[in-house]
Amino acid sequence: MTGNEKMRGYLLGALAAASYGLNPLFTLPMYRAGMSVDSVLFYRYLTAVVMMGGMMLLRGRSLRIERGELPVLGAMGLLMSSSSLFLFQSYNHMDAGIASTILFVYPVLVALIMVVGFHERIPAVTAGAIALAFGGVALLCRGGEGSVVSLWGIVLVFLSSLSYAVYIVGVNRSRLKTMDVEKLTFYVLLVGWLMYVVRLRFCADLQFMPEAWLWGCGIGLGLFPTIISLVAMAGAIRRIGSTPTAILGALEPVTALCIGVAVFGEVFTARIMTGVLLILAGVSCIIAGDGLTARLEHLAGALHLRAIPLRLHPRRHSQRR
Repeated sequence: MTGNEKMRGYLLGALAAASYGLNPLFTLPMYRAGMSVDSVLFYRYLTAVVMMGGMMLLRGRSLRIERGELPVLGAMGLLMSSSSLFLFQSYNHMDAGIASTILFVYPVLVALIMVVGFHERIPAVTAGAIALAFGGVALLCRGGEGSVVSLWGIVLVFLSSLSYAVYIVGVNRSRLKTMDVEKLTFYVLLVGWLMYVVRLRFCADLQFMPEAWLWGCGIGLGLFPTIISLVAMAGAIRRIGSTPTAILGALEPVTALCIGVAVFGEVFTARIMTGVLLILAGVSCIIAGDGLTARLEHLAGALHLRAIPLRLHPRRHSQRR
């Protein structure tokens, strides 16, 4: 692979992360206009389904699925839509930037699920990463001037992170693992949209956009943090692999925090910055842990091989005598 292709992969990974971090930019204006969480997510999933489906049809991609895949797709769609619901509800209880940062502990939860559910061993790097991440969360639990951030808001973000972690494990451990990424995404979004149709009593409680310009927010919500993020991520994974792409995901909460501070006037203190850095450090260790372990094992193996001739040389010499 050429250097230009790798550079394009890094740029796509950064674009995917930054796009997902734009959630608050499009969500908070809709909230301030009086729209409910369910109505906002209805428009997000609807626009994403339409755009994703249209893109697949234009590219000639098949939407056909096997009967046995339908229940698993339904479960994964409910997990994804529940993760969105909990996250967007948390925006009503805490700053969106902090909520998006706490959400980024989902790789830690994935590691714990694999240990508890699939009996995988926790390396020392992973244990240290968990301590860093939760230490950062503890710092973020304090609001401005020592006030405590809403406990219910923190619970909602953790439920969102847990739902997404279970979704990741479920996809990787089910028959959906080999499904085309675009097809999987389309049906997950479709199930999510149907969930909000039901929650809104088949659109009886759906709030229409109170102002025309808010349609731009609805479309932007479906386009940037959903479609562009997913497509850019797939392109980055093909060019640079999943681990570097996931590490670039650290830009998600950073983007959300920057938007919260610059656009919505949220407070950003040294304590919050420290908490953010601890979370990003812990999660980055989780993501890069396998690669770090492999490099250490390779180094240890190389040192061991170099030591073998030093130990064997006296024996060969004595045999010649």
